[in-house]
Amino acid sequence: MSSLQTLSRGLTALELVAQKENGLAIAELAEAMGVHRAIVYRLVSTLEGHGLVTRSRDGRICLGGGVVALASRVEPQLRAMARPLLQELAERTQATAFLCVGHGEECVAIEVAEPETLLLRVSYRVGSRHPLERGAAGIAVAALRPERSEDSEALRQARRDGYSVTRGQLQAGAVGVAAPLVYPVDSHFRFEGCVGVVALQDLDVEAATAATVDCAGRLVRRME
Repeated sequence: MSSLQTLSRGLTALELVAQKENGLAIAELAEAMGVHRAIVYRLVSTLEGHGLVTRSRDGRICLGGGVVALASRVEPQLRAMARPLLQELAERTQATAFLCVGHGEECVAIEVAEPETLLLRVSYRVGSRHPLERGAAGIAVAALRPERSEDSEALRQARRDGYSVTRGQLQAGAVGVAAPLVYPVDSHFRFEGCVGVVALQDLDVEAATAATVDCAGRLVRRME
């Protein structure tokens, strides 16, 4: 077995284990991968050695603490990739630009950029959070989730348009525009988030929307 094939199978095993809340038995994993149990035993032993999987008392394979450690580095790397793009977006729109992610039923800003010449700023800071059903960012993130019968018309519209525009929902007089991070179907990188801008009522919404959608697309391509 080539090293590349081994790596590919190891990643496939991780993805399959991650999909099952109670993990998988060796036989179940072998069947799902379409390979002999002996191959799965070797893969699991290697993954276990790196802390990426662990075996429960009944022998089921579950994700290990090493996955948590890797996941903790995703957000800082995403912020670093987004920072120059957000600064460019802020300058293009003369508005506060942000990168937000979904945390449960809330939307949280993890990176913010402001144009150097902006005198009157909207209060939107790293760590700002609000419900997914409110604000352009929250609606844009919610648009990435499966449709539900109780979805608002604003959320349905955001799915159709590929972006969300709100006025005065989080701060009186503020206009927000946000576009979700939409990944190609075959992408292995999935991060529930959006980029956007927020400003007072003098925002050129049409231009800001075009710039925001462009920024979201460029960030996704950087992450591929």
